[in-house]
Amino acid sequence: MAEPKQSKPTAGAMRVDTSLVRELAELLSENSLTEIEVEDGDRKIRVRRESAPVFSAATPAPSAAAAPAPAATAVAPAVDAIPANAVKSPMVGTCFLSPQPGDPPFVAVGDAVKAGDTLLIIEAMKVMNPITAPAGGVVKQVLVSDGQPVEFDQPLIVIG
Repeated sequence: MAEPKQSKPTAGAMRVDTSLVRELAELLSENSLTEIEVEDGDRKIRVRRESAPVFSAATPAPSAAAAPAPAATAVAPAVDAIPANAVKSPMVGTCFLSPQPGDPPFVAVGDAVKAGDTLLIIEAMKVMNPITAPAGGVVKQVLVSDGQPVEFDQPLIVIG
């Protein structure tokens, strides 16, 4: 089995696993993420890219010059409208609302949930992480869509 390809260290420099860096960069692109960080003992690797092109490309507009103004005014009220009791993402990853493609979602608006019920799944680094209700209540809003990339601390679901 071949050992991971690493750059040649210079005196006092850290050895970098270039294949790991490439894999992390591919994960950024595949999941439309802006940053990913991996820590292994005293070694830490962070791969980041600017997010501006991702958001401007997703905003449909008749001309490129007109896109920034509508996007700024449309996003600001939505952020202010997020209630404080929203369940937020504990990680960066891809959000899935159902256990498998084609299955019904874990929860829908109007569903009663109790503490510990699975609300959705976030896939991060090929690991499926269930996101559970911190307390009981009724699902008031689902703020994400199936297969959507999510950022750390992004509001996901509002339970009232």
